[in-house]
Amino acid sequence: MIGGTWLFTEHRVAALPLAKPDLAALRANTRPTVTWIGHSTVLVQLDHVTFLTDPTWAQRSGPFSGRIGVRRYTPPGVPFERLPKIDFVLISHDHYDHLDEDTVRRLARTFDPVFIVPLGIKSWLADRGIRNAIELDWGESVTLRGLTIVCLPAQHGGGRTAIDQGRRLWSAWAVLGSKRFYFAGDTGYYRHFKEAGDTFGPFDLAALPIGSYTPRDIAKPVHISPEEAVQAAMDLHATHFLGVHWGTFALAREPYDEPPKRLAAELERRHVDPGLAWILEPGETKIW
Repeated sequence: MIGGTWLFTEHRVAALPLAKPDLAALRANTRPTVTWIGHSTVLVQLDHVTFLTDPTWAQRSGPFSGRIGVRRYTPPGVPFERLPKIDFVLISHDHYDHLDEDTVRRLARTFDPVFIVPLGIKSWLADRGIRNAIELDWGESVTLRGLTIVCLPAQHGGGRTAIDQGRRLWSAWAVLGSKRFYFAGDTGYYRHFKEAGDTFGPFDLAALPIGSYTPRDIAKPVHISPEEAVQAAMDLHATHFLGVHWGTFALAREPYDEPPKRLAAELERRHVDPGLAWILEPGETKIW
């Protein structure tokens, strides 16, 4: 894997159906909402603040501004030019499918949001002329517009080329206001979920990856499966969790439409209320 891209032949994929986003409601920003854009890009509104996680509007995930890499088969659920004002952006790590250079440049030009990033990524942004950034280590926090944002551990890695592996930190994030939001980034299953839940939970909503878990012997240390996502949600004491990191880029070996099916089967096996997990269409908004 280089830059978050598994170097395998692309498999059969089909675009997911898109929802029609309520853009007027998103601009009004009067209620806590979550909108899945696609992959790990989530638009969150909380306490009249709007933020994005791991934003990518790229047509390909890879180096050289996406001129090479894996293709995007489901378009973004909200066109970039229709976004509401973005106040800040959370970046979990520097892999291409989570930190897209063209997208962050465009966000900086359009909204000048604060980029909140793990160690090492602030200088990467500065090299590209983006200087409105706050860099945090695991356990550090910052308060922005009334929300407390905490940098939390994840079990993953970083690097965009063969020669910069591990130079920049990877993380999860907690956003704490009148409600509590958790963003896992990319991660294997580890005790950090329970530690986050015990320390900062219960969470009202967690965005957890449910795709790119195959081949399992390679992916297990750094990517949770749908079954592990259910356990992670329980560890976090989450009221709901949103399944992300699937159905967008041709990244892994599992069938593109398998993650939600395995998720539903695991909830049934455990006799867990299926309402715990939210599987949204790109562009769909839920009030949380």
